[in-house]
Amino acid sequence: MTQVNGEQVLKILNEHKKFFETGRTKNVEFRIQQLVKLKQALKAKEELIIEAMHQDLGKSRFEAFTTEIGVVYVSIGLLIRNLKKWVKPKAVKTPLIFLGAKSFVYYEPFGTALIIGPFNYPMNLVIEPLIGAIAAGNCAVIKPSELTPNVSKIIAKIVKESFEENYISVIEGDKEVTALLINAPFDYMFFTGSVNVGKIVMAAAAKNLVPVTLELGGKSPCIVDETANIDLAAQKIAWGKFSNAGQTCVAPDYVVVHKNVKTQLINSLKQCLEDFYGANPRENKDFSRIINTRHTERIRQLIDKEKVVIGGSFEIENRYIAPTILDHVQWDDKVMEDEIFGPVLPVLEFENLETVITHINSKPKPLSLYLFTQNKAVEERIINSVSFGGGCINDTFIHLGNPYLPFGGVGNSGMGSYHGKRSFESFSHEKSILKRRINIKFMMMHPPYDDKKLRLVRIFLK
Repeated sequence: MTQVNGEQVLKILNEHKKFFETGRTKNVEFRIQQLVKLKQALKAKEELIIEAMHQDLGKSRFEAFTTEIGVVYVSIGLLIRNLKKWVKPKAVKTPLIFLGAKSFVYYEPFGTALIIGPFNYPMNLVIEPLIGAIAAGNCAVIKPSELTPNVSKIIAKIVKESFEENYISVIEGDKEVTALLINAPFDYMFFTGSVNVGKIVMAAAAKNLVPVTLELGGKSPCIVDETANIDLAAQKIAWGKFSNAGQTCVAPDYVVVHKNVKTQLINSLKQCLEDFYGANPRENKDFSRIINTRHTERIRQLIDKEKVVIGGSFEIENRYIAPTILDHVQWDDKVMEDEIFGPVLPVLEFENLETVITHINSKPKPLSLYLFTQNKAVEERIINSVSFGGGCINDTFIHLGNPYLPFGGVGNSGMGSYHGKRSFESFSHEKSILKRRINIKFMMMHPPYDDKKLRLVRIFLK
């Protein structure tokens, strides 16, 4: 479906509600069958997905498979293997004052979930939450990014061929369609995208009191101290920053490096870029393109020619910006105002780690943080002093590929988390149930009250 109006959205929601009320999605075997079906469909369309990625974003086969498809296979496999265990009611402790009672947490699906995907990882970032929605027993409506039309078509094709339309469906369209969807009374919303749009989604969800997960972004810092393995740091930073032409929510947005090793780091970064993409990255099949000309122009305006140490070239119509490193950057430069979301890496220097902590903490909380150090005290200082969604020590980017780690932001970088078991939990309502045996009479809590009952209560409530 390419365009819908408000009446059609409500009709779709109603059809999904009817399907949900049949109870089929609550059956764990049904959920596992759907996950198997999804994995089979992705494998069958793997080459088409890779081609669509290249058409929309210029992604290489390797990058398309590893970041968009392969990690999804791992996630689906993990949920298939563990779902029967996770769906079981979980027994929890019961205070002694409730003598004869037992307490349980039941995992209950919300109903129909709306999943809104972004353009930068257009397959991964709708399929990963979809896995959680299916595993938790929900119906789902997917809204892929209109900026990646080829991938969007593949997603629609996979869903249409694999699932009943009133169980899982895809609605394509522009931002007007998105506006209709976020204002509809879904049972749950999962949004991945920019901070500004995330605020709009949350405000719309609030009108219908719809619970929401927001996966946003922000300026994720990368700190390199003087004890770091500089060559290793350069390799990890260059890979994490320039993969997908920098269009990654967890990419290192900027580097803050100790002044004693800054020159060494910049030289190593320059060498890494040549090793990765050659003397002319424009001709390199492994270097992606910016999503459209508007974003290309936006990123170009962040490049201060006086501070370029490598790169800086661009072709707006071809959606190309060379991998670019900027030196002598200050905290108040234009490039440091908002998330770059492109292949431009500002480098700042520091002498005192405390000033770095102060600067980072004065900004909105980032989605990720990366630290390169061999000093355990520095590692603990950063982890315990800076609030951020998640990150790596002596690496970048890869924490989101571990399905055993919850992935999500904090504050301005988002709310809620997913991946692996957390995906199942995020798309589930935890229903609390206390069960008391009928034949036990425990009258202490019931009127009439007296001092003796109060003394007994005090024994338990202390």
